[in-house]
Amino acid sequence: MNKICSKSASRINEILRPATFISAIQSLLDFGNLNDAVNLALSTPVHFHHHPYVKLLQLCIDKKAYSQARMVHEHLYANGFHSNLHINTKLVIVYSKAGDMKSARQVFDEMPERSVVSWTAFLSGYARNGYDEEAVGVFVGMRRAGVKANQFTYASALSACARLVSLSCGLQIQGCVHKSRFVSNAFVQCALIELHSKCGKIEDARYIFDMMSIKDVVSWNSMIGGLAVRRLSNDAIVMFRLMFRDGMTPDNFTLASVLMACAESKNLANVMQLHGFVLKLGFGSYNSLNGSLINAYVKSGSVRSANQIYKNMINKDTVSCTALIAGYAHEGSNTMDAMNLFIELRQVLMNVDNVILCSMFNICANTSLGLGKQIHALSLKCLACHDVPMNNALIDMYSKCGEIIDACRVFDEMKEKNIISWTSLIAGYGKHGNGNKAIALYEQMVDEGLEPNGITFLSLLFSCSHCGLTEEGREFFNSMVNKYNILPQEKHYSCMVDLLARGGEIEEAYDLVHNMHMKPNASVWGAILGACSAHGNVAIGKVVARHLFDLDPGKSVNYIVLSSIYAAAGLWDGAWDTRKMMNVETLQKKQSGCSFFQSTSKRLLLP
Repeated sequence: MNKICSKSASRINEILRPATFISAIQSLLDFGNLNDAVNLALSTPVHFHHHPYVKLLQLCIDKKAYSQARMVHEHLYANGFHSNLHINTKLVIVYSKAGDMKSARQVFDEMPERSVVSWTAFLSGYARNGYDEEAVGVFVGMRRAGVKANQFTYASALSACARLVSLSCGLQIQGCVHKSRFVSNAFVQCALIELHSKCGKIEDARYIFDMMSIKDVVSWNSMIGGLAVRRLSNDAIVMFRLMFRDGMTPDNFTLASVLMACAESKNLANVMQLHGFVLKLGFGSYNSLNGSLINAYVKSGSVRSANQIYKNMINKDTVSCTALIAGYAHEGSNTMDAMNLFIELRQVLMNVDNVILCSMFNICANTSLGLGKQIHALSLKCLACHDVPMNNALIDMYSKCGEIIDACRVFDEMKEKNIISWTSLIAGYGKHGNGNKAIALYEQMVDEGLEPNGITFLSLLFSCSHCGLTEEGREFFNSMVNKYNILPQEKHYSCMVDLLARGGEIEEAYDLVHNMHMKPNASVWGAILGACSAHGNVAIGKVVARHLFDLDPGKSVNYIVLSSIYAAAGLWDGAWDTRKMMNVETLQKKQSGCSFFQSTSKRLLLP
């Protein structure tokens, strides 16, 4: 009898102990004592009841306490509790949220059984962390394993295809959707809209959108965001207006997409209206939207408004600061404001990223080599390595500031180079009068298998023009058109005309202008007129001057040059008649000359 009682008591204790453990854990979790809950779990033998551990891991996810979650994981595995489906699925989610896909993969691979939730958590983890190709691979593996996907699986896989801009892969997944019961699911339909719009199939995206029986904010955001990404700015703004007419209230994601569209269209009036919407809807304190507003104002030409938004921000972040500095770099003025903003950023210990540094190098290229060198030194301290765009910005800065040797050093130390890297140094050689070195570098680039673009040839033509390499420039122009099938633009024609005119080939330059596939601008005609003045060609000079008078009648230099051509040829009547054509009231005043210099006694130093 005593033995029976003893066994019964032992059995009751076994039943009650997990319940006591669960209630103790739950009490700690209810009061938010995560650390005490983890300590209790680690100090208590493992109970083969997954529920408390799943709840504990979920709280670790909610509080982003990934180190504690890893401790719980190690405790469970050390005690042989590693085959539970629910706990392993939750661990995959933990590591995915933490960005540790290597550990998530290890847990997933060791799972003896997997559910659709396990597969979806693993796939979504890859997609969330930017491993879109791996996410699609997980979807393929899931199909081969015979596991049927749910709406979240399809949505994550389709979003990964959208980011990869892989329409063919997305269409295959869409085929699986149509065979499933989720074809009318709003979550999946939004992902399909995103896929088609980002892949350029706007009509298909609009068809799916129009076929939706119920359109929520997410579906509108998918459509507007897709249009904005494809730079269909006007269509995105029209869709935004339709959203209002449909009675929907936009959220911060909607406004961010429309601001992206307005920034692309450079419509200041639309940006100002959207700014009013942001304030009216109560999103004025959202840093992400403030960053979008700064970017939109900058690209619409109102750096002053962008600066005002930045000053009014309570919590300034790197994104907003980067957008404003990029605006200063693009505008080319207010360089001291940009430098002061960069110094402020350093003083508050914000992170310095590649975009900020590239913008600062672009600013220093036209203002201060000394500060540019300081920022270069700072970048070496802050960043483990320089990416290609930053090295390209350094080459450009040193080239423009006369330090071609330093530009070459940066170029030679680059482990990876793109076409911009080669073109930047070719342009640098051209600006320093090293035309032969520019040509030699171009030939080396072609030998390494890179194909030149229009900007590369523009840099080459500029180099040949300023170094008297007329024949070489002519060959490059013909190669660009005939070999690489690059259609010349206005700047190419201007450089080519200038090249021929400097070499005394005025008739050939004049014929080239007449054979252009576009209407010549004042720059092209001005190059020929200058050559006519230098070589005393009165006949062509008269014709060219008439074109310039029609294009820009208020520019006094054109009249003066033609008058000088007449005077040099002894045609004083023509010179006097040209002078009389000048209307003092309509002529543009010539801008005063200016120069930039940096005081050696008052240098700007970084903190």
